[in-house]
Amino acid sequence: MATNKTLAMRVLEGKKITYETITYDASERDAEKIAVQLGVPPERVFKTLVVAPPDGSRSKPMLAVVPANRQLDLKKVAKIINVKKVKMATHQQAEQMTGLQVGGISPLALLNKGFVIYLDELALTQPHIFVSAGERGTQIKLAPADLRKVTGARTADLSSPSE
Repeated sequence: MATNKTLAMRVLEGKKITYETITYDASERDAEKIAVQLGVPPERVFKTLVVAPPDGSRSKPMLAVVPANRQLDLKKVAKIINVKKVKMATHQQAEQMTGLQVGGISPLALLNKGFVIYLDELALTQPHIFVSAGERGTQIKLAPADLRKVTGARTADLSSPSE
């Protein structure tokens, strides 16, 4: 199926990075269900979550890229960025800050937009991971090292098992 080239795809092509695109039902926003549609284990599909800057701080918003079968651990994130507390952006805030729809937020589409990007260290245990192509219904499969190289993402222990 031919897909329109997203900004994320053009970025990868500009950097000569090998990737594949896989499409799925664009009405689905749950990353674990998307993994099922793609026929891959959920630990290979990564969701991009927006963390609001701490209240009163001059910090930039953060993108946390974590496996579909895990949840973002806000206590770990706060410790990593050396603040007392952080909170997730609401869906509305996330869409406002990124200009992308929830379910289609991609770290590759938000380069040079002021976001600090963190990739869960579990990505490095996978040969390939899937991240949003910057629109609902399309995922990009690439090597985690390539995602880090292009986005400048820092790796850290960001997640906990889903409850």
